[in-house]
Amino acid sequence: MGAVTPPKQDRSRATRQRLLASAVACLAERGWAGSTVSVVAEHAGVSRGAAQHHFPTREDLFTGAVEYVAEERSAALRALPVQGRAEVVAALVDLYTGPLFRAALQLWVAASNEDQLRPRVTELEARVGRETHRIAVELLGADETRPGVRETIQGLLDMARGLGLANVLTDDTARRARVVTQWTALLDEALG
Repeated sequence: MGAVTPPKQDRSRATRQRLLASAVACLAERGWAGSTVSVVAEHAGVSRGAAQHHFPTREDLFTGAVEYVAEERSAALRALPVQGRAEVVAALVDLYTGPLFRAALQLWVAASNEDQLRPRVTELEARVGRETHRIAVELLGADETRPGVRETIQGLLDMARGLGLANVLTDDTARRARVVTQWTALLDEALG
């Protein structure tokens, strides 16, 4: 009895996911200039035509990739078991220190110079930012009706992004751990 071939729709979904993962990897490793549809297709092990079937433009591919991985990370954050604030702060900071952040950073830089990409990236980042903020509030058990709490959470996310930038050129793990400890203490004081 021969192997059962998955339905065409399942193969198409798997190809799409490989392309998205490859786009993030290429963007993080090679930057915008070095990440073409052809490069991503080769990395994913599919033809350029298959890549363009799923993503007609380069912008579609890379904004789709960052959005896909951001959604995956959001799902992972939402699935975290209830933990102490230190673990939540560390998990939020980790969002900004991996390949997704590197890929997003490359996309931001490209969008700052490419008019057709800018509105798509701006809208995507606003949506991802709102979702990350919402998840942070939930995980930290923060009451945003209290004065200053919303700004404190946003400050945490801005600090995490800054730590991600510091980590782009060098491994900033030791300093980052000390900053996470200090921000946890600040959050304990601010959130009660």
